[in-house]
Amino acid sequence: MKLFVRLYLLATFLMLQAGCGSKAPTPIVPDPPQQEHQEQDETDKSEDTMPSEIKITVSGKSLPVKIEDNEATRALVAALRESSISYEAHDYGGFEKVGALGLSLPANDTQITTQPGDVILYSGNQIVLFYGSNEWSYTRIGKMQYGTLDELKDFLQAGQGNISVTLSL
Repeated sequence: MKLFVRLYLLATFLMLQAGCGSKAPTPIVPDPPQQEHQEQDETDKSEDTMPSEIKITVSGKSLPVKIEDNEATRALVAALRESSISYEAHDYGGFEKVGALGLSLPANDTQITTQPGDVILYSGNQIVLFYGSNEWSYTRIGKMQYGTLDELKDFLQAGQGNISVTLSL
């Protein structure tokens, strides 16, 4: 038995000396060039991040809308990534154009006083484009980036009846 223990210890010692039982070295794989990482990151950002603006078009003219970051705008942007949204809007109250969006968005209404250029979600399924002011419980979508109030009213054809509105990215 003593001989067996001695042989076992000797075999173990020799295996350790020879490197048996140790892990194979981990191969070193160089990182891809930094440029490839940047291109991938930019692709991910374009699909995963929230844009800061959407576009509103009326009668062939467009304005950027600087959007809020909220549940309603994230849902709107997701829908706009599929396709642009067009709807009819009409004058209401002498201070806004309102129209049914054709889909419902999550509302987070709070009491606010609107200003000209505000783009507002009303009742979860209507978009209101303000060329005047009003106080009500709304969810803010964003703000049209326009020059003067007269230019905004001209763009929205304020007081002139129905308009076709297209929202897009």
